[in-house]
Amino acid sequence: MASPDYDLIIIGAGPAGMAAAAEAGQRGLRCALLDEQEEAGGQIYRAIGRTPLANEAILGEDYYHGRALLEAVEQAGVDFRPGTTVWGVEDDLSLYVSRRGVSQRLRTRRLLVATGAQERPVPFPGWTLPGVMTGGAAQILLKSSAMAPPGPIVLAGSGPLLLLIAAQLARAGVTVEALLDTTPRSNWRRAARHLAGALRNPRLLAKGLGLLREIRRAGIPHLKGVESLEAQCGDGERLTQVRYRQAGQWHETPCQTLLVHQGVVPNVQLTRALELEHDWDEAQQCWRPRLDAWGETSRSGIFVAGDSGGIAGAMAAEQSGRLSALAIAEQLDYIAASARDRLASPLRQRLAPQLAIRPFLDVLYQPARRFLVPEDDTIVCRCEEVTAGELRRIADAGCRGPNQAKAFCRAGMGPCQGRLCGLTVSQVIADQCGEPVDAVGYYHIRPPIKPLSLGELASLNDPDTPTRN
Repeated sequence: MASPDYDLIIIGAGPAGMAAAAEAGQRGLRCALLDEQEEAGGQIYRAIGRTPLANEAILGEDYYHGRALLEAVEQAGVDFRPGTTVWGVEDDLSLYVSRRGVSQRLRTRRLLVATGAQERPVPFPGWTLPGVMTGGAAQILLKSSAMAPPGPIVLAGSGPLLLLIAAQLARAGVTVEALLDTTPRSNWRRAARHLAGALRNPRLLAKGLGLLREIRRAGIPHLKGVESLEAQCGDGERLTQVRYRQAGQWHETPCQTLLVHQGVVPNVQLTRALELEHDWDEAQQCWRPRLDAWGETSRSGIFVAGDSGGIAGAMAAEQSGRLSALAIAEQLDYIAASARDRLASPLRQRLAPQLAIRPFLDVLYQPARRFLVPEDDTIVCRCEEVTAGELRRIADAGCRGPNQAKAFCRAGMGPCQGRLCGLTVSQVIADQCGEPVDAVGYYHIRPPIKPLSLGELASLNDPDTPTRN
């Protein structure tokens, strides 16, 4: 068998992946960093190497922290492969990747998955209309192109990122008509029990309070206690207004763009395809891979770092990426265990306050039930146009999980392969059957993990291309 091309391959060039690559390169590992985007940075630090915004106050100092990570990766001598999609992983840690229409196999001794988070699906009536976008999509426009979606703009949902997006749009001179806050009022009482842990991270608490003040100064109406949302299109096919219920009364606000957000969840598509052990996180209402203190999974030699292993934010992702890189360096005899532990100590100290505040944030911003388990006429699977009501009907007919749902109604069989509907399908079926979500389970993800052309598949018959381009 051919020797591995690398000691370590890292999938994902966000904060965790970049930090891990820099650490691994510094320890002398032969390391490759793969990312689907053409630039490093991930979603948090998107376009950090060429940001088109001249005014750095718009995105804030936390965004520009990514420059230091990018410089560290460039100095570490790692093999960065942008525009590269991983579509298969074998048991021997051979990766099948595609770039510019050509596939090849890469071999590695260790694998680190740092694919980050994705925005939680937010099914509600009208969410599939043109003009309804996620808050993260608006951030991408701002970071990569210095653009904003067309107004009038309304933001709706819950979570710290929603506050940040509202503030960033205001700094850029974009008018936000309203911020519809769907955070359940009861969450505040439940979150108060975790306030002691939150106080261990005063910087992050102060940042959140600062964003609230900034939103008030910008004159953005912050409407709290919003109980329901509906996106409406009038006589056409595009969004014209948002209808919402607050204090039992319905209201309408005209808008051309509705930005929705209900927090983020780990991107588990790849870790599921690798058949790693996962646990249901009740606080975050999502699945997360089972990890040890260094990020190693239930399969020896495969690690997960950053938000793909559980939502904790960019600063935590950076530290977890470095910790995994140190553990891998020790396993491969590049450093001794004593050196690993010594180098890890300050990383764990920086990580601790980021983790301490999570119980408070997770409970406070847990989405309202109607967004987790939507009403019958709400589309859940956009690809196959399957509604929550249809899922309930097949559950009553004997369907007991999302994999059976594929046979019953094709939910999860579209181009996104369940990325946008998987969580909701599991939760709706679990709710209808009176079962816990972890008993219902999740989709079995099979390769190819991402859509693949026949030409890309056929190119594997060509001789392996050189490791470095």
